[in-house]
Parts: sequence; C-alpha cells; structure tokens
Amino acid sequence: MDTTKTPAPNASEADTTPADLEKAEIPQPAEAEAEADAELTDADLDDDTFAEGAAGDEQPSHVGAAASAIVAAGLSVVALSGSWVAGIVSERKSITGRLELTQAADANAQIAAQFIGPWHSTALVNGIFATLALIIAVFVLALPAFSTPERTLPAWVRSVSWAAIALGALGILLFVLMYFDLLLAIPKAAA
Repeated sequence: MDTTKTPAPNASEADTTPADLEKAEIPQPAEAEAEADAELTDADLDDDTFAEGAAGDEQPSHVGAAASAIVAAGLSVVALSGSWVAGIVSERKSITGRLELTQAADANAQIAAQFIGPWHSTALVNGIFATLALIIAVFVLALPAFSTPERTLPAWVRSVSWAAIALGALGILLFVLMYFDLLLAIPKAAA
C-alpha cells in the first residue's frame, strides 16, 4: 500500500517533497538556547567565569547616592522648619540669659537675654543643618565626576539633590538674615 501523498493538479512539486519540508522547519530561539545550555560543561560553569559575566551585566547600584540625596533633602527641610535641637539650644540660651540678669537690669538687657540670644542660637543651629544639607547634596551631584565616565546617577537622585541644594541655599540665606538681625528688627525698649 502506497501512503505517499499525491500532489494536487495545480500545486507545485516543491511544496510536497520531503527535503523541502525539512528545510522549512527552522529551530526556534528558545530551542537553540536550550541546545546551547545543554552543551555547557563544568569548566564553563566555573565560579570565576560566572562571576565575571554577571558582574559585567549588572548596573551599578546607587543606593548610597540615593540615601545621601534623601538625607540632604531632609536636612534642608529641617533647616527651614526648625528642629528639636534648635528648640533645645534656644531654650538653654534663654535660661542662661535669665540667670545672668540682675534684678537691676534694664529692659534692653532683658530683651537681649530672653529674645536675641535664643533667636541667634536658633539661627545658628538651622544654619548648620542647611550647610550640612548643601555639602551632602553637592557631594552627591559631584560623585559621578570622580568615578567611571559612563556611570551616571538616576534622574530622581539628581532631582532630589538639586532640590536639597535649593532648600539648603534658602536655609543659609535665612540663617544670615536671622543671625545678623536683617530679617526682623531687634525690639527696643522705650527710653
């Protein structure tokens, strides 16, 4: 019994020959990868070779730069809004000013002891926070300049760093205005 297929009267002979059918079968990419993986030997799976290949494919981690940018932004916000440390330093300055006053102190001396001293110490602490924020943010932005040329920071890390620089600069400006009494005039007692 003959089981070969006879071609249709209008079909070409190339469509029905077994050699042409074998040529038409093209291995799929997944099958080719499976065959290539099956051919790997123990020498190919050596730890050093595998580590070198994996290290070359990894993108550099920017965890330290990202954390530093967030810390800088947080410090700059604290410099603008005030901190617990600034409140404590201000209260301490107020108490020491009151203790140094005598009963015969005039009103201007009392104002200086109870208002100006704490005001300046609050400004100083906030200025320190703003300066730290500014230094850290500039360091984060300058970090890629000291590493490989193709290493760049993610856009969000750069954005947070620039925001920290802007807020830190504003904090330093407010420090100068507060510390040198340019923001508000010092209250004076009537003569």
